[in-house]
Amino acid sequence: MKVTVGPDPSLVYRPDVDPEVAKDKASFRNYTSGPLLDRVFTTYKLMHTHQTVDFVRSKHAQFGGFSYKKMTVMEAVDLLDGLVDESDPDVDFPNSFHAFQTAEGIRKAHPDKDWFHLVGLLHDLGKVLALFGEPQWAVVGDTFPVGCRPQASVVFRDSTFQDNPDLQDPRYSTELGMYQPHCGLDRVLMSWGHDEYMYQVMKFNKFSLPPEAFYMIRFHSFYPWHTGSNYQQLCSQQDLAMLPWQVRPLYQVPRPAGRGQAAALLPGAH
Repeated sequence: MKVTVGPDPSLVYRPDVDPEVAKDKASFRNYTSGPLLDRVFTTYKLMHTHQTVDFVRSKHAQFGGFSYKKMTVMEAVDLLDGLVDESDPDVDFPNSFHAFQTAEGIRKAHPDKDWFHLVGLLHDLGKVLALFGEPQWAVVGDTFPVGCRPQASVVFRDSTFQDNPDLQDPRYSTELGMYQPHCGLDRVLMSWGHDEYMYQVMKFNKFSLPPEAFYMIRFHSFYPWHTGSNYQQLCSQQDLAMLPWQVRPLYQVPRPAGRGQAAALLPGAH
């Protein structure tokens, strides 16, 4: 990573604010009302129409060579100054703020786990794909397995999958679809987006982080699993062992407002 001289940029985003200014946790991830709802619904409608087995495999082939651009972590964070997540119903500010706030919130809540602080900074860096020509529906938002029927807690499940061709294919339209019972999430093809891409980048570059970090990067937007308790039929014992403290803690950090008033430490999605 490139070393620069100057003040710690994370100082701007540290979550030391009046708790009365903080947004109530229950008001996050509201997919039924709000000023951003139309934008959010459109993003998910496109995602749930076009995220198919063939599409995801094509994206693995397209980006699997990791030859598009070389940059440091901080250069990637800086690029996120130019990205507002169109799937997020809670906030409308650049994802670079979110990266620092998440890392700082984790550092405050878990001061003894330095690797976890880094996960907070890294977890959304895959969103740089949206700045290199990829549509947001193929980058942001909650993730889900392709190749099987979407389960109940997938956002907008009942109103956005009607035009997805995989659901007309008997190989992919049952609860298990193309998978074996309890095959393990490592054998599941997840919808393509920033989580999967960053996970693959970490593996390719042999990041020296514990297995828990790789789980959190790959599955932090897999809300139907770690929050909705769906897709249990695909999980191995290792997946279930990882779930209680290695995925959910990323979303149990206090969520104060930041940068004046609007910024949430861990905005509704991703």
